[in-house]
Amino acid sequence: MRRPTMRLPVSVRCLLAALLLAGSCRAEVVVIVSARNPVKALSGEQASDLFLGKAAEFPNGLHAVPIDQSEGSPVRDVFYLKSSGKAPAQMKAYWAHMLFTGRGQPPVESGDSAAIKRLVADNPNLVGYIDRSALDASVRAVLAIH
Repeated sequence: MRRPTMRLPVSVRCLLAALLLAGSCRAEVVVIVSARNPVKALSGEQASDLFLGKAAEFPNGLHAVPIDQSEGSPVRDVFYLKSSGKAPAQMKAYWAHMLFTGRGQPPVESGDSAAIKRLVADNPNLVGYIDRSALDASVRAVLAIH
């Protein structure tokens, strides 16, 4: 006799996946800008708003262009989980909705921490996030994601 299987709602499955992901990734994520960018700090809400397409400028009015790590990157997953409370599947659904309604475009995916750091260092308008271990003098950490 087969035992009935219980299917959890998508929101519960996403939450469980997010909790497992957060516990398995020990990296500390930092939001970065170019060392030539005058911005010294961002709040968690400001960073989240930039990466969710809710804001297009740094607090000082300078145009901001967020760039994402590649989909599936543990740093990316931890960043979104801790900055916006959204698991990878929820982020995918969020951007599908934003694209469908014409209200926004997701940040361009630009590789891993090393690639993001190189791009951000060369352009004061870019904002990205990397593993803290990749931080150097070419970029400035404006927010630590705990």
